[in-house]
Amino acid sequence: MSTGPSRRFVLGLGAALALSGVPAFSAHAAPRRPAGSPLVPAARATTLWYPEPADDELLIEQGLPLGNGRLGALVGGDPAAEICHLTDASMWTGGANDTPDSDGQLPYGRDDFGSLTLLARTTLMMPGHDRAAVTDYRRTLDLSNGLVTTAYTKGKVRYTREMFVSAPDDAFVIRLSQSGGGKLTGALALSGTHGESTTPDAARRVASFSATLGNGLRYAAAATAAAGQGGGEVAASGSRVTFTDCAEVVIVISGGTDYAPDHAAGFRDPDADPLDLARTKARAAAAHAGTVLRDTHVADYRPRYERFTLDLGSSTSRQRRLDTWSRLKARAAAGAAPDPELEASYLQFGRYLTLCGSRDGLPMGLQGVWLEGNTPDWMGDYHTDINIQMNYWLADRAGDSDTFTAFADYCLAQLPAWSKVTQEKFQDSRNRYRNTSGEVAGWTVAFSTNPYGGLGWWWHPAGNAWLCESLYEHYEFTQDAAYLARIHPLLKGACEFWEARLIETTVDGRQVLVDDHDWSPEHGPQDARGITYTQELLWSLFGHYEEACRTLGRDTAHATTVAALRERLYLPRVSPKTGWLEEWMSEDNLGETTHRHLSPLINLFPGDRIRPDAGDPVILKGATELLTARGMESYGWACAWRAACWARLKNADNAYDLVLTNLKPWAGGDTGTAMNFFDMYRVSDTRAIFQIDANLGTPTAMLEMLVYSRPGHIELLPALPDAWAAAGSVKGAGARGGFTLDMSWERGRVRAVSLHSAAGGTTTVTAGGRSARVTLKPGETVALTELVV
Repeated sequence: MSTGPSRRFVLGLGAALALSGVPAFSAHAAPRRPAGSPLVPAARATTLWYPEPADDELLIEQGLPLGNGRLGALVGGDPAAEICHLTDASMWTGGANDTPDSDGQLPYGRDDFGSLTLLARTTLMMPGHDRAAVTDYRRTLDLSNGLVTTAYTKGKVRYTREMFVSAPDDAFVIRLSQSGGGKLTGALALSGTHGESTTPDAARRVASFSATLGNGLRYAAAATAAAGQGGGEVAASGSRVTFTDCAEVVIVISGGTDYAPDHAAGFRDPDADPLDLARTKARAAAAHAGTVLRDTHVADYRPRYERFTLDLGSSTSRQRRLDTWSRLKARAAAGAAPDPELEASYLQFGRYLTLCGSRDGLPMGLQGVWLEGNTPDWMGDYHTDINIQMNYWLADRAGDSDTFTAFADYCLAQLPAWSKVTQEKFQDSRNRYRNTSGEVAGWTVAFSTNPYGGLGWWWHPAGNAWLCESLYEHYEFTQDAAYLARIHPLLKGACEFWEARLIETTVDGRQVLVDDHDWSPEHGPQDARGITYTQELLWSLFGHYEEACRTLGRDTAHATTVAALRERLYLPRVSPKTGWLEEWMSEDNLGETTHRHLSPLINLFPGDRIRPDAGDPVILKGATELLTARGMESYGWACAWRAACWARLKNADNAYDLVLTNLKPWAGGDTGTAMNFFDMYRVSDTRAIFQIDANLGTPTAMLEMLVYSRPGHIELLPALPDAWAAAGSVKGAGARGGFTLDMSWERGRVRAVSLHSAAGGTTTVTAGGRSARVTLKPGETVALTELVV
């Protein structure tokens, strides 16, 4: 390891895209080509590297990920027969799923709710390049340039394979080259994963397939190739594109579906022709040289990656010489020294997944756009009780606010369907969570959602409030009033749902409002009232709605009504029996002490009602005791959440220990990092799966250790661990209030810091007991020398 235009696949989305904020894509729009190579030199690039190919049967643990926000590729690097799994984020089975089951809940299976599935598999075949026949093998994931490179020697010839998924060209590209006078002869086989037949167009040298899923979703994929300088032959035959005696070859694969984020159109674009688009895009890209395609991709990717940089200190030359898997194992050994560059690379890998997995289409679900097959656990869906929220905690904090667009657009596109099914089905007499009032309004969700407005598993009443928590927090980071206006209907509809749902009860002689029959995800009684999880979320939701209405100058009367409800909310207490913050409005612990979810601590993180520098110290102590009781061992995403909470409590040791827990090489336990840096989630004693949320939540916790912010307040180095204290820096970190900051430190103390404001505003910045009150105009930057010790 070393340190160092919008592309919707479909046409004619019209008003739907305008509503969601996604600009329409033109299949004929030519990407801008760079004048010179924009590559970060190898000596300065941040890379993960391996001395062996991935095992084809363990591609999800060993394969390397690529993506452009819509298409995702997982590649293994076998010299003779490289398998690639290609995913389109909209390649979903299922549908609206709006008929409750016998329990009044919404079905949750592959036939009704549906599942994310693979778009295609490809196999790159190079006869004679068997593993035993090659030497000096190395495969690399270059985070700085967004490339996967495989290089090896056969005979006296050095062969190089560059792979990337280009956003400007909207295609997966494989560039084969050699040095030493060799020739490239082989083929790429394109196959679907749903029984499709791939056919050739010999005249155009294209192999392609198209089909329709049972839900009516049309899709297609196409592959073509072109010989570079030095000549050779390229052809299409059967399911393959072939190349013979070429000095260089460029292979291009494109594909997608006719999905559209438009409830009124049934989430389809009737004008789209997926097969024509796939062929057109593949052939258009293949008309350019491989270096031009690569440089076009890098020129698009690199500025996004470089807007945030991180230095946690220097590793040793011995650590740097190790391949990535050996390095992970060495760091986990008992008594091992810190490896700051490894840990910084893990955070940057989380950003890399965000940049590759979230752009202007659908958001990242449980596995982003990287699958091992068509039956991902939990359907690869959008879970609303932690997972999709955790997927987007990192975006604003790491300066990647534009990647949040996919999450917001998704919620807006689904809102009509969510509102309809809530108002028609939530009051089903069999639904144990239905409103006692008999009334229903607004919208909510189930624990699982799909891209067709479909909900699955159990109803999740507070899911609307947690989605709105994330949506509003993005506004706090960006201060984008136009965005706030777009999400206002989501905030308002969620408040309307709770106006109809809240019930009145008496506590210590005072009339208070509490949640109706509910469940504290995902344990304890299923008919509790006033659960802390919901009460805390509503306190935030109502406050955010009031602030949004004030900022936008709208719905003043309704905001006043909601503010009055907020004043009457019951807020949790500390149990005299356990000393913990109560979870079920009861002195008793009614669930699992070490449960993976931290539901009652949601206003410690990601919320901030409970915090060390203000508020009720009794509640703070109760929250700390509950967090302690939950323990330091769990699944990856649960450890990430624990780490973020400990960072909020300024406990650097616990936060850092949990980061290291997630960095441990996976070896069959509940959590751990696979060879390719994917977080592994154990689903049985013999099997684990990749689940992306820990890969994004753990870097979030790392950033919370360096920078904490809330509206009007920024604290620097609140939980800096000893392993990072000697020296380090961060550039481009986001802070609430519309700020970004650059900071360096030495021996645990801030040495330099500058603050930039996008929209203009005032905040107080603190560090090491010092503080500075700062007011900046839009676009202004200031160095805060008064904070430097």
